[in-house]
Amino acid sequence: MTQLQIADPAALLRWYVDAGIDEAIEDQPIDRYRIASLARDSAAAGPQAAPVRAPLPATARPAPSAALPAGTPLDDGVATARRLAEAAGSLEALRAALAEFDGCALRQTAMNMVFADGNPAAPVMIIGEAPGRDEDRQGKPFVGRSGQLLDRMLAAIGHDRQAEDAAKSVYITNILPWRPPGDRTPTAGEVAACLPFIERHIALVKPRLVLMLGGTAAKALLGRSEGIMRLRGRWHEIPVAGLDAPVPALPTFHPAYLLRSPAEKRAAWRDFLELKSKLEKSS
Repeated sequence: MTQLQIADPAALLRWYVDAGIDEAIEDQPIDRYRIASLARDSAAAGPQAAPVRAPLPATARPAPSAALPAGTPLDDGVATARRLAEAAGSLEALRAALAEFDGCALRQTAMNMVFADGNPAAPVMIIGEAPGRDEDRQGKPFVGRSGQLLDRMLAAIGHDRQAEDAAKSVYITNILPWRPPGDRTPTAGEVAACLPFIERHIALVKPRLVLMLGGTAAKALLGRSEGIMRLRGRWHEIPVAGLDAPVPALPTFHPAYLLRSPAEKRAAWRDFLELKSKLEKSS
């Protein structure tokens, strides 16, 4: 980037967005020039001076131990998520529980919570990884380029998320309801914190079939370590608390991956045809 571009704030912001830097990570800015100056002053004062540390943002400061009753174990968020999810008796209650849940730090950097789209009475529940930039802004799953590709693939087998006929509709959600900064891959801790909610989501919707988009969704729901290349194209079962029988589930490639690797669209099309065939046999 030239000096002229750097001097132009609008050009600099566009460069940041193009590079994927479009989120503020902290609630408050940190003056690192001041920190460096204090560190130099501390070093000049001699070895007895206390080291200068960067101040933690308010959201990252640990709560005082006196606030917890004696013997209370630290909660990593998963236990709280499980308790809130199990108490939700409807999709509206589950949405409210997610909005209340603060055990996943992604909610601090996301613009919106992305819950679901489509018809919950549809026979197919589609589960992706996490919202992207467009989804975060609109508060709906799969509305960006990958969502447009997904809609075209669904239309090719006779389904539409907005179809008036529930049998021709689909219901779409993600493992994580909040966008990871820069659309990075979710961490294992973030997936674990949100997993009780998506499992309860499946139990409340009671789909006939689940279509899992991408390796993150497939590995989380199936409890498997293999990548999507090995998992896709074969039917698996998801045991879900609250349902009488496991739900048949088919992993396939995420549409975002297909946009980057169009040669894999042929394999994904076979998966969608397999989904259509399974639906017809189970109807």
